[in-house]
Amino acid sequence: MHPFRAAVEARDTAAIEAMLAENVVFTSPVAFKPYPGKAITAAILRGVLRVFEDFRYVREIAGADGRDHALVFTATVNGKQVNGCDFLHVDDDGLIDDFMVMVRPLSGAQALAEAMGAEFARITEEVVGS
Repeated sequence: MHPFRAAVEARDTAAIEAMLAENVVFTSPVAFKPYPGKAITAAILRGVLRVFEDFRYVREIAGADGRDHALVFTATVNGKQVNGCDFLHVDDDGLIDDFMVMVRPLSGAQALAEAMGAEFARITEEVVGS
C-alpha cells in the first residue's frame, strides 16, 4: 500500500502534508489552472477530506520505476457518486511533486466543484494563516 493511501485512509492530514514536496503542483479536476506549492495543495486536500463522504481507494497502480502511482477511488459528494483517480509522481527524495486528480461522471464533478467552491474561503484562510 502506498504511504499516501495509508495516510488518506487514516485521515492523517499531517502525514499527507509531510509527503508533499515544497514545489508540488496540484491539478484539480474542476479548476482550469494548476495550484503550485505545498501550502495550497495541503489545504485543498484537507478540504477534499471534508467534502468527500464514503471515500475509499479501490485500486493502486504503480509505474515500473516506482515514481508514478495511480490511486483509484470512489466517494460521494452531496449525494452524487464520484469515481476518480489520484495520479501521483514522486521526486528524487520520494516526495510528491505532481498531483493530478480526475473524476467522473460529470454530475459528480459538478457536485465536487460546488462543494469545493463552498470550501475555498476556508482553504484560502488556511494558506494565509500558515
